[in-house]
Amino acid sequence: MALIGAHVSISGGLEKGFLRGEYLGCEAIQIFTKNQLQWRASPPTGAKCESFQKAWKESQIREVVVHASYLVNMASNTELQQRSINALVDEIVVASLLGIDYLVVHPGSHGGIGEKAGLKQISDSLVSILDRTDHTRVKILLETMAGQGTTLGYKLDHFQVILDELDRPDRLGLCLDTSHLFASGYDLSKKNQYQNFKRKVHTLIGLEKVFCWHFNDSKKDLGSMIDRHEHIGSGKLGLNPFSFILNDPQWDNIPCILETPKTGIGDEGNLALLRKLRGY
Repeated sequence: MALIGAHVSISGGLEKGFLRGEYLGCEAIQIFTKNQLQWRASPPTGAKCESFQKAWKESQIREVVVHASYLVNMASNTELQQRSINALVDEIVVASLLGIDYLVVHPGSHGGIGEKAGLKQISDSLVSILDRTDHTRVKILLETMAGQGTTLGYKLDHFQVILDELDRPDRLGLCLDTSHLFASGYDLSKKNQYQNFKRKVHTLIGLEKVFCWHFNDSKKDLGSMIDRHEHIGSGKLGLNPFSFILNDPQWDNIPCILETPKTGIGDEGNLALLRKLRGY
């Protein structure tokens, strides 16, 4: 079955994420390994890595996903590209030290140079990042985006271009975000639409390249290209897409991570609803 979880805080120490995840009954968690609005941070000491791994081993959490800094923009043709490359290399090294296999990252924004040029910048960035971290097993998961402004990754075709340019390396995959998919025009609200989307992923990317889902309802309409997350079932998607995903054997053991608002029903209410949709 799919693994249900949430993005949790590491305030007080990296290992605190497990306590918060267990309190919520998570089977998987997503964390930042540093302040998401900082470029660099000191890597964890050996003692901190041991504490993290011990807490993980003693918890019920089966999978951990890292989300990269929001500052990263691999599509830039300015000095920001190199800063982004360096930052992602650092984050991959930290994830590897902690024993985490998955790092989710936003592909980036082309900033006016055009989609074709921006996708080439992303591919070039990833070549450098993969080469500099080839001693690790950490997979880089490119996240599907809503399409605001000059953001790339709002079409599956973008990922096909990137993967083909890099000859589909084993350490590169996808994180599918339900709200972003909906905002960019992919409707999963009916079973036939969901199945059609899966076929498109299979054809363009390969279902085996999907290693994570982000679970968010959308405040905005289908195709709006506006990224606004809402509580599960309280937005424009409704409950069906989440039920389809959670009950699909294709996603067995795949983390399905909440990034819904912390206010209102919060993670507890959203997780309870997801358990009902999955059956337990």
